[in-house]
Amino acid sequence: MTNSASIGQPLDRVDGPLKVTGRAAYAAEHTFEVPPLTGWIVEATIPAGRIKRIDTKAAENSTGVVAVLTHYNAATQTPFGEPAGEGRFTQSRAMLFDDRIRYHGFPVALVIADTLADARHAAGLIEISYELDDDPVTTAGNDADEMPDELDGGMEPDVVKGDFEHAFNNADVTLDVTYTTPNQAAAAMEPHATIADFDGDQLKVYMSVQLIGPSVKALATTLQFDPDNIQVVSPYIGGGFGSKLGVHNEAVLACLGALHLKRPVKVVQHRRHVFHNAPHRGSSIQHIQLGASREGKLQAIGHESFMPMAKGYEFAEPTGASARTTYRTDALRSTHRVKSVDMPPADSCRAPGHSIGSLAFESAIDEMAYRCNQDPVDFRLANMPDKDPGTGQPFSSHDLAECLREGAERFGWENREQQPGSLSQGRHLIGYGVASTIRLNMLMPSKTRIRLSADGTLTAWADMTDIGTGTYTILTQIAAETMGLSADQINIELGDSRYPPSSGSGGSFGAASSGSALQNACQAMCIKLLDMAREQGIGDGESADNARFENGQLIWGDKALTFTELLDNSRQTYLETDGEVAPGDDHDNYSQHSYGAQFAEVHVDRDTGEVRVKRLLGVFSAGRILNRKTARSQLLGGMVWGLSYALLEDLMVDERYGAFMNRDLAEYHLPVNRDMPEIDVYFREDPDPRSNPLGSKGIGELSISGAGAAVANAVYHATGIRIRDFPITLDKLLAHLPE
Repeated sequence: MTNSASIGQPLDRVDGPLKVTGRAAYAAEHTFEVPPLTGWIVEATIPAGRIKRIDTKAAENSTGVVAVLTHYNAATQTPFGEPAGEGRFTQSRAMLFDDRIRYHGFPVALVIADTLADARHAAGLIEISYELDDDPVTTAGNDADEMPDELDGGMEPDVVKGDFEHAFNNADVTLDVTYTTPNQAAAAMEPHATIADFDGDQLKVYMSVQLIGPSVKALATTLQFDPDNIQVVSPYIGGGFGSKLGVHNEAVLACLGALHLKRPVKVVQHRRHVFHNAPHRGSSIQHIQLGASREGKLQAIGHESFMPMAKGYEFAEPTGASARTTYRTDALRSTHRVKSVDMPPADSCRAPGHSIGSLAFESAIDEMAYRCNQDPVDFRLANMPDKDPGTGQPFSSHDLAECLREGAERFGWENREQQPGSLSQGRHLIGYGVASTIRLNMLMPSKTRIRLSADGTLTAWADMTDIGTGTYTILTQIAAETMGLSADQINIELGDSRYPPSSGSGGSFGAASSGSALQNACQAMCIKLLDMAREQGIGDGESADNARFENGQLIWGDKALTFTELLDNSRQTYLETDGEVAPGDDHDNYSQHSYGAQFAEVHVDRDTGEVRVKRLLGVFSAGRILNRKTARSQLLGGMVWGLSYALLEDLMVDERYGAFMNRDLAEYHLPVNRDMPEIDVYFREDPDPRSNPLGSKGIGELSISGAGAAVANAVYHATGIRIRDFPITLDKLLAHLPE
C-alpha cells in the first residue's frame, strides 16, 4: 500500500494549519517581551545627486518618536557595493552611509517611533533639500552598449555559433523584428519586512529572505560584524519571486535602528516603498532575426537584448536564454548589452531571462511559422534540436516535442482555423495560440542534519526557506518515504542560519537541492539502523537489499523491530546523521532543462479591443513530480503570471524623476479572478537520474516561461494584429481591428 506521504502523492501542506490559524510567524510577526519599535522609510525625491540639507528636529520632537537616523548618526558601514569582487548577494548594502542619492526613493532617513502612525507622521515633518546631478539617466534604450561580465545564473553574455550573417542573409524566408517588455514588479503578497534585535553582542535578524547564508554574509560585510555574531531567521515567507533573494533596504535599516537603540526595531516596507526599495524586473528591447528554408527549417537565430542596469548593482538578465536552447539552427547569435541607469535595482524576478525572453522569442517563432505558411505546432516540431544549440552539449533528457504533441491533442488544436482573423462568435474574434516552454534546471550545494528520536519521530534541520512553494511538505514526503514513517512523525525545521547551509529558495533549484540532501541524510540513517540491528543479532545472513523500512519499523528477514525498540536496545535516546548534495559531472556535461507546451484560447471584442482569455492548457515535463498538488499550484501560478505579462503588467516610469508612477496595486495592474479562465495542467512524468538523486527537475518557474507568448499568439490568430510592445492593451489593438 502506498504511503499517503510518499513522494509524488498530493499531500496537503503540513504547514497549512499553522498558516490558516495565524500561528506561522512571518518576518514582521515575531513577538518579544517588549514590542519592537517601528521604523518608517523616508525616500529621496530626486533620481541622483546629494543631500544639501536635512532638518530632523521637528520629527525628533514629534509624539512617540524615539530616534531619527540619517547619514549623520547611523552606524559605521562598509561602502555600498564593496568588496567589488563579491557577488550582489554578499556585497555591502549600506544605507544612510553618506549624502549620495542613488535613485528616486532611495532611503535618506529612518524615523523610529512607538507606533507606525507616529513614525509615518513624523517622517512628513523632515525638511530636505537636494543638489541634483547633471543629466541623470533614467531610461535605457537600444543604445545600451555595456557588455556585462556575466548574466544571471552564470551564463555568458554573448554566444555565437556558426556564421550568422551568412546563414541569415542566404535564408529563403527571413524575419527581422523588435519586441519590447516594460519594467515589472514581483509584488509578493508579504511586503519586504525585518525585525532586528541587538543585545550588545549578538544581532538577531528576523527577515523575509530566500537565501539565508548569503544574507548573513551581506549583513556582516555591511555592518562590519563577525558573521558568527549574526543570526538570520526566516521560517515563513509570503512570496518572494526573486525579489527577496538577498538583503535589501529595510533589513539594513532595521539593523541600524537596533544597533543605535539596542532595542528591537521593525521595518516593514509600505506597498509603495516596495516598488522603489525592493528590486524590480527591468524593461527590455529584444531584436530578433530568424532565417529559415522554404520548408520551414530554421537556419539562423539571432537575439539581441538591451536592458537597464542600476549603477553600482551589477545584474544582467539572460533574456536570450530561450533563443539559445529551444530550437535547432545552423547559426546562432545571442548578445546582451546593458546601460547603467540612476534607477532602483533591477534583479532576479521569477524565471529571469526565460519569462520575458520567451514572451518575445516565442512570439517571433510564431511569426516565422506563418511566414513559412506552416502550422505553428508543426513548425516547432520540425525544429526540435538533437543537442543544445548554444553549448553543443547533449541533453540529459528532452521532452519538448512530446509536450507539444500531447498538448495539441488535449487542446483540440486540429480543429483550429489556420487563417488569422477568420473565426468569430458574434462581436468576438476567437483565436488560438501555442508556445513552447523551457526553463534551465539547476542543482545547488545543500546540506541537512536529521535526528531520529527514541519515540520514533524524525527531525530535520536546514537553513532552507519556504516561500509558499511547499518546501515543508515536500521535505516531509522525502523523509517519510525514505524512512518508512508517516507525515505526522516528521518535523522539518527551516529558515535559521544556525542550521546546516542549504541552497535556499530560488532558480527552481530549492526542492531538488534541499530534498536530495535530506534523502542522503535519511539513507545514511537507514545504514546506521542496519548496523545497529546487526549488533543486536538481527539480519544475520541477510542482504541489506532485503531490508525494508515501513510504518516506523525495520523489517529484515523474519524479524521486525520498531525504531524505538532498536534505540532502546542500544540504550540511545537518538541517532543523528548528516546529508549533502552538490552538482557533479552530469551538470557539467549535459544540458538540463524542464519543458512544457502551452495553449491559449482568447476572445477579442471587435468594438472595444478588450481581450479575454477563455482557456489555458499546459503539458509539462519536469522529471519526477515530488507532490502533484504543490506542483500543480506552482504551474497554475506561473500561467496566471504569464497571462499577466502578456496583457496587464507595466511599471511606468516618469523619466524626469526616474520614479515609478503606478507604485501600488490599484494602478499596477494584476489579474483578478474575473480575468482568469479555465486552466488545465497535465504532467508528463519522466524522472531524470542525471538531474539529481531524486530524478526531479525545477518546476517553480517553468510555466511563466511561455504562457504569455501563447496568449499573445492567440491574440494574433484572433485579430491578425501582431503587437510587439507588451503588454497587449486595448489601445494598441483598437486602431487596427476590423470593422
